Amino acid sequence: MDIRHYTITLNIDPQQKYIKGNTEIDLILTQSTQILLFDLWHNFKVSEILVNGKITSFQFGDDDLIRIPKELPAGKVNVKIDYEGAPLIAERAPWTGGFQWEKDSKSNPWIAVTCQAEGGKIFFPCKDHPSDEPNEGADLFLTVPNGLIAAGPGLLVKQSTKKGQTTFHWKTNYTISNYCLVFNIGKYKKVSREYTTVSGTKVPMDFYVLEENESKAMHELDLMAEACRVLVKYFGEYPWAKEKIGLCETPHLGMEHQSLIAYGNKFKYTKVGNEDYDWLLVHEFGHEWWANKVTNRNWADMWIQEGICSFADALHIREEGGEQEYMKWMQRTALNTQNKLPIVQGDDVDSDKAYHPDIYGKAAFFMHTLRYVMGDDLFFATLKKLATEPQYTYDNTVTTNDVEKLFSTANGKSLKPLFDLFLRTTDKLDISVKQIDTDKYIIQSLNLDYEIPIEVMTSSGMQKIRLSKTKTALTSATVPVIDPNVFYLKRVIIE
Repeated sequence: MDIRHYTITLNIDPQQKYIKGNTEIDLILTQSTQILLFDLWHNFKVSEILVNGKITSFQFGDDDLIRIPKELPAGKVNVKIDYEGAPLIAERAPWTGGFQWEKDSKSNPWIAVTCQAEGGKIFFPCKDHPSDEPNEGADLFLTVPNGLIAAGPGLLVKQSTKKGQTTFHWKTNYTISNYCLVFNIGKYKKVSREYTTVSGTKVPMDFYVLEENESKAMHELDLMAEACRVLVKYFGEYPWAKEKIGLCETPHLGMEHQSLIAYGNKFKYTKVGNEDYDWLLVHEFGHEWWANKVTNRNWADMWIQEGICSFADALHIREEGGEQEYMKWMQRTALNTQNKLPIVQGDDVDSDKAYHPDIYGKAAFFMHTLRYVMGDDLFFATLKKLATEPQYTYDNTVTTNDVEKLFSTANGKSLKPLFDLFLRTTDKLDISVKQIDTDKYIIQSLNLDYEIPIEVMTSSGMQKIRLSKTKTALTSATVPVIDPNVFYLKRVIIE
């Protein structure tokens, strides 16, 4: 079952905290079937389902699955599902997602939807797996009380008002993850500027900001433009240049919703290179490349979007503050690594098990390690290829094996031992330093049967050696310091 397009039509009632409407799903069956399955949160009431325009029987129970017993040949199918109900309430958005029915400081309704772990099924019926995005995009028809704005992904096609309600029609023609196919509602002002991409395309930058914060919006857009400059340098053209660069103020901290990232950092800045730096903005905007354009095929490979996006944060620090600040960022990241679970735990994990702190920092540090092993020219060219080549982007999802193969091919030598050690185990690189004479030492790797470059500080200065399980002799009047600049997660055993 290949999902091609979603059309989501909803009336959102802030007073009753209730939604009502329908979702149309256009799909292609690659072979005949006797049953269709869709995910939807069990709290909704499904009133009617049509398959290819005909009312059809269905089963819907507590297991969040709609079962439609229908014998269908291979080919195109249209399914329309009418439903209504009180949607899941977010316990701790965005980490534990759902709907937030909040109020702004002037008591206007302020509504946000987050569902990275829970999935789009919390408010629309869908095939809820990262491997199958709608190839032909999606349409959202969102009806809200007059005076409120419903902001969504892609382009605003039409806005119409009738009987005290306003309907916003949002459309994206790009593939999009279910958890990004969301919306925010509030008493917003739209603040805009234009951004010119590296190819000369002029893209609107829109910030849907609460009225009370309108005066702060343009500075935030300027920071976003600078973040875009850095990201484009390393990862290629902005992925959604035919639609918009978007930002929306939310009552939760933030999320990487495609072409309309959620922003709730309350305009808090630090300084990098004497310029304002908004870490939340930089990180969530980086996900436009890593998560939205380059998407992991399985939950097990979530490090690809979270870890490489966190590495992009470090590259922003590098651009604005210099190499030394980047190195400090990476050294702090190494210290904060927990190593409680492998980053890649196998193919059969769900989103909850796959999601843990090390898929951010440790995975970002792994990219730092690859950079050192491969060298800048080769590493950055390969990373940009991952972010730009069709086989890894948009319609095509990726796995850890895909990433490993790409970097190994570019390297001219398999990098699988490094991927295995740092992604598939909780082990660090164990290095033995054994003194055999007053000023002589033997250095070797204990658990990595693979030759890698490593720096060693000796009494005569910094040396770079090839570390492997084969013993390397060094002369030094002091105990050698292994990898002092911290390019590896390691444990040094001195004898």
